[in-house]
Amino acid sequence: MGTWGTGPFDNDTAADFANALDDAGAEEREALIRGVLARTIDATGYLSEAEEAVGAAAVLASQCPAGQPIDTGYGPETPMPEFPTDLRILAAEALTRIAADDSGLVSNWVESGDAHRWLAMVTALRAVLDPPPPSIDIPLFDLET
Repeated sequence: MGTWGTGPFDNDTAADFANALDDAGAEEREALIRGVLARTIDATGYLSEAEEAVGAAAVLASQCPAGQPIDTGYGPETPMPEFPTDLRILAAEALTRIAADDSGLVSNWVESGDAHRWLAMVTALRAVLDPPPPSIDIPLFDLET
């Protein structure tokens, strides 16, 4: 098994995806990210590209206002272009599928603490990609009149 940590690129498959993004031309990167997210959302049964989808979501989250830069040596090294914001919705949906897949990536860790840390990372990425709408505290009517 090529999983060594709980970050979005801390496994062989996601690290290979980061390398593919680095090797692709600027115009091909969007298609790589869009494709892996769409296939993860549409998959039936085993989510075979879930690790790549988590990496793709991390790249997109890094471009969000509340996002964190990718600070691992296993993520993409090439600066990524600004991706269309519609990819954030796809990424959030893919992460929802991945987090709900009990027999998928969560089962990669022998120690449950690692699985919980990984799920927390996925949840944090999803929150950055699809934040809840801001609360509006506007009274319906003014009682002081």
